Amino acid sequence: MYAQMVKSTGKGVQALEEMSREERAFQERIDRGEKIEPKEWMPDAYRKNLIRQIGQHAHSEIVGQLPEGNWITRAPTLERKANLLAKVQDEAGHGLYLYCAAETLGVSRDELFEMLHSGKMKYSSIFNYPTLTWADMGAVGWLVDGAAIMNQVPLQRTSYGPYARAMVRICKEESFHQRQGFQIMMVMANGSKDQKRMAQDALNRFWGPALMMFGPSDKDSVHSAQSMAWKIKMNSNDELRQKFVDETVPQAEYLDLKVPDENLKWNEETGHYDFSQPDWDEFYDVLKGNGPCNHERLEARKKAWDEGAWVREAMMAHAEKKAAKKQAAE
Repeated sequence: MYAQMVKSTGKGVQALEEMSREERAFQERIDRGEKIEPKEWMPDAYRKNLIRQIGQHAHSEIVGQLPEGNWITRAPTLERKANLLAKVQDEAGHGLYLYCAAETLGVSRDELFEMLHSGKMKYSSIFNYPTLTWADMGAVGWLVDGAAIMNQVPLQRTSYGPYARAMVRICKEESFHQRQGFQIMMVMANGSKDQKRMAQDALNRFWGPALMMFGPSDKDSVHSAQSMAWKIKMNSNDELRQKFVDETVPQAEYLDLKVPDENLKWNEETGHYDFSQPDWDEFYDVLKGNGPCNHERLEARKKAWDEGAWVREAMMAHAEKKAAKKQAAE
């Protein structure tokens, strides 16, 4: 095996041993809690794993604007319109921070969008579900942003510096979004019978997809173990899912809404809620592109990219002209 590695890489034994020492030193830095910065040495697999995770995170922020943008003009009051518009604007900013962090790893934004449009890179499965009523805006803020916060707060301690720093502001804004969503649900749950029915219906439809947001069960997760060893990811999927259930169920009880899970119950022995696993067949089917809104959401992103080409070209032409003028002046 060792001889095959030497032959396939074209490197000598000493070079391979040196690379092994580099990898060990790199892991030791991770274990000490040091941050890895863009110009520092890192294993190719670490870089690729980061590009995958940050890219999917960025795409999720951008695609996540679509189900909410659908309700900006139909929000019930001017205040609700302004709040929702501000939230959608925040999500665009989150995508920008994350694309910038990914670019420090040597991948261009154009490449990231090409991977999204071609299906080589995914976004969170939750954004392939429709938002049918105004109560869904509450459920999205409360459950979807709540699940995102559960996953993202630990990422402020992730090992890659630009990613960790981007997460600081993102988490602050996501926390506001979660409270905004819960407040919508509280108003709906304490409103008329029809409003409370809409709130319960939104919870029924978004509960399962929200649990899926943490990814597959640990035993089926392809990337979790290595990502956690590198501190690209700080907690396992199942650990985060359990924490989300434990914190969200009391909130549903406060709203006098029923979590749609007949197996949900408090376990005194474990100190956690027992709950049903989400429908993993549905999860993988949505990932394959067969969700309720997969085609609609991806086509909307492709259309925006194509129709915005003239803006990108104009900005590039302006930058080139400005650089040429500066060079001539020097």
